[in-house]
Amino acid sequence: MLNGKRIILGITGSIAAYKSAMLTRLLVKSGAEVKVIMTPAAHDFVTPLTLSTLSKNPVLSRFASDETGQWNNHVELGLWADALIIAPASANTLSKMAHGLCDNLLLATYLSAHCPVFFAPAMDLDMLQHPATANNIQQLKSYGNQLIDPAFGELASGLTGNGRMAEPEEILQHLIHFFESGRLKGKRALVTAGPTHEAIDPVRFIGNNSSGKMGFAIAEELASQGAEVTIVSGPTQQSSMHPHIKTTRVTSAEEMYNACQEIFPDADIIVLSAAVADYRPLEVADQKIKKTDNNLSITLTKTKDIATELGKKKTNGQFIVGFALETENEKANAEKKLSSKNFDLIVLNSLKDEGAGFGHDTNKITIIDRKNQVTEFSLKTKKEVATDIVNAIIENVYA
Repeated sequence: MLNGKRIILGITGSIAAYKSAMLTRLLVKSGAEVKVIMTPAAHDFVTPLTLSTLSKNPVLSRFASDETGQWNNHVELGLWADALIIAPASANTLSKMAHGLCDNLLLATYLSAHCPVFFAPAMDLDMLQHPATANNIQQLKSYGNQLIDPAFGELASGLTGNGRMAEPEEILQHLIHFFESGRLKGKRALVTAGPTHEAIDPVRFIGNNSSGKMGFAIAEELASQGAEVTIVSGPTQQSSMHPHIKTTRVTSAEEMYNACQEIFPDADIIVLSAAVADYRPLEVADQKIKKTDNNLSITLTKTKDIATELGKKKTNGQFIVGFALETENEKANAEKKLSSKNFDLIVLNSLKDEGAGFGHDTNKITIIDRKNQVTEFSLKTKKEVATDIVNAIIENVYA
């Protein structure tokens, strides 16, 4: 069921923490490797010894594990996990998650996580119904985190209402369903990301400001939906530790072209989000070009058009998504590119939109399909934009 899945179980200060022992046991019995992280307040409700015995791993709670200063690396934990479950999630922890506060190991791991995050609230009904808590839950959902709804029943206060943490068996089934029913399970995807660097001499190049964030976000979302993804990335600091993502690093447009040509025949979904250079120097100097008093002229020649070449080779069953970053006549240029390059969808960015394009953690897109149906989206985080793009792919692939 969960064989080989790496699960972090976060436990916070709630009376429902007693259920976390059973949840730990169920996760392990289902084949998962489980690491437990407790907030300081959680220690008042359940003991680390119980959870360590059931998980077969040391329970983590502090940044330094002992007096020697050995570090519990929250970044490595966030990269290690296939899923992070916070159960129970107290009102206090929900508030901190929603607003990016980071005063314990669990919160630091949450902010570092590259995996799906699930949270199962547990609190009294009035706390759950308070507008502040409701807003925090909505904010967390807007980040892409998945809510496991609290149940109706008798609460620790003696009152009856919504606020009981979902039962461990229900949380387990939620995870099993998530991992087994990805809408793109069995699909293979190719994603291009980042810029290309076209060498002038051994130390200089022609490039652009693409960070690769959008492409990697799309790859993560495709993988979370079950696809096996290969990213062909130009020079960028972005990376992914997702077990269903393979990264091929390239530098130039020529190298990206060759890598895509090799991967393309086996790909079902192709997302061409890289900012590939249109031109490269015709000749590359063997040695560093020395500065002189004279002007320097460099003759440029066209690079191979990766999108056009792949569009020509597209077969039935392959679905190609292109990108258009425009500064004028945006929609008309995007529609022309959609047709000429044989795309199925095109994602339009305009540099006129504040917060969109290169160098931002946000983006504002318009998606156009082959029927010229236009869907405009508001400014969102690139993670949210990636979800919108992948949802559009799924809607079209399974239309």
